Amino acid sequence: MARDLGLLVLRLAGLYLALAHGWGKVAGLASGQTGFVEGIARMGFPVAIAFAWAAALAEFVGGLCVAFGLFTRWAAALAGVSMFVAGFVRHRALSQLLSWLGIVSVTDDTLKSWGRPELALTYLIIMLSVTLLGPGRFSIDAGQGRK
Repeated sequence: MARDLGLLVLRLAGLYLALAHGWGKVAGLASGQTGFVEGIARMGFPVAIAFAWAAALAEFVGGLCVAFGLFTRWAAALAGVSMFVAGFVRHRALSQLLSWLGIVSVTDDTLKSWGRPELALTYLIIMLSVTLLGPGRFSIDAGQGRK
C-alpha cells in the first residue's frame, strides 16, 4: 500500500509538468509563436519544428498520462527523454557541474545564459523512477490490467 501511494505521489509530478511546462509550449506552438522552435534549432536539432512539437507533447500529454497512470511507462519514458535534453543539452548540467567543481572555467554570463538545470533533472529522476517502477495500483493502467 505504501509503495502504491508513493508511486501516486511521484506520478502527480506529471500533472505539474504537463500544466506548468508542457501546456505553455503546446499553446505557443499552436498559435504560431516561434521562440521555442528557435531555441530547439539553436541546440542543433534538425527540423526544429518537429522536435519542438515532440518535446511539447511529451511534456503535456506525457505528463497527463503519467499523472493519471495511463500508458504510464511509455509516457514517463518519453517525458524523461525530453527532460534529459532540457537538463543536459539546453541547460548544460554536466558543464555546469564541472564549472562548480572548478574543473572547467565558465563566465558568469555564460552560466546565466544556460539557465538552471535543477528542475529538468528533478523531473528526469521522477520520470525515470516511474518508468522503472510502473504506475502502481492507483492508476488507470492497473484498472485495465496493464503493468
